[in-house]
Amino acid sequence: MLKQNHRAWIEVNLLAIKHNVQQLRSLLNPATELMAIVKADAYGHGAVEVSQSVIEAGASWLGVATIPEGIQLRNAGITAPILVLGATNGADEVKAIAEYRLQPTICSPKQALIYHEVLSAIGEKVPVHLKIDTGMTRLGVDWREAIAFVQLVQHLPNLEIISLYSHFATADESDRAFMLLQSQRFEEVIAALRHEDISPPRIHICNTAAMMSDRQIHYDIVRTGLGVYGLYPANHFKNTIDLQPALTVKARITQVKEITAGTSISYGRSFIAPADMKMATVAIGYADGIPRGLSNRIRVSVNGHRVKQIGTITMDQCAIDVTNIPNVNIGDTVTFLGGDSGNSADDWACLLDTISWEVLCGFKHRLPRINVMTAIASLSVGKE
Repeated sequence: MLKQNHRAWIEVNLLAIKHNVQQLRSLLNPATELMAIVKADAYGHGAVEVSQSVIEAGASWLGVATIPEGIQLRNAGITAPILVLGATNGADEVKAIAEYRLQPTICSPKQALIYHEVLSAIGEKVPVHLKIDTGMTRLGVDWREAIAFVQLVQHLPNLEIISLYSHFATADESDRAFMLLQSQRFEEVIAALRHEDISPPRIHICNTAAMMSDRQIHYDIVRTGLGVYGLYPANHFKNTIDLQPALTVKARITQVKEITAGTSISYGRSFIAPADMKMATVAIGYADGIPRGLSNRIRVSVNGHRVKQIGTITMDQCAIDVTNIPNVNIGDTVTFLGGDSGNSADDWACLLDTISWEVLCGFKHRLPRINVMTAIASLSVGKE
């Protein structure tokens, strides 16, 4: 339940999360499993609650970036298989993987040997996922060396190969040439393994964009991040399925004042009142995740009306123009993103020349996450 003393907060619609998972699953063959990517605190939505919701909606796997992210989910009682997507190399990391029943990404022969040595010493065996680099050039063994890599890991008795996977670099782009090249390389690896009579239990390469692009490469698992949270990787995917953004950012008015023409607002005097006007100070700023680069560039919603944000956004506060809104008071709620604000993460990303992933991950933990169960049909856009 929302407490009235929050100065600013994020509402996460768990019904929207479940709806999105169900929509994503509708694209899959019955045998293909869905892995929900919940790294970075579930893209700012709250990892534990989102993980519980996606599993209830039909996700079979969870994906995190780091061991602590996986431990957080285990400590919350989540038992689903968890893939750690990032590299892990130290002995303590290997021991933590085993202790918390996480499944690591193995992306080099050296890493595989470290795992084997540590696991042999502690008498443990862990399921592992082998990462093949087909063109992302980040983590993974070069696709031309994949056969020798898989054969090496096969002969390490403390490592159980659960899957072989890769990752696309350009799946969200309309030009599919490089994606097709990566896909071809991955297929060549799979064919070469079969020629050696090697069949990894699971194969996967698709992120949200790739799964929307081509059903022929869904394989055994698809890894979905952005789509779970209700956003499309690019505009040309918007007619694929119905996704609903799950995150709304709100804050409270802390002061309302009348100002005269010529009065400047905030650092740098980036806004000067063109006439007498009424402004409100709102208790949220760039330390909460409202980018300073949006100063004087966005509209927000208060009491059902969309109004301009004015002046430079500061660390903890910003200002809005409420001249034409009656009965604005201290404590009133202002919606910045989602809900009736009329703003999406895509809108902000466009203004900032960045991507919606960065916008979502930018909301800081000092904003409490309030879980709501709002019916999808009730989401609406406010009036000007």
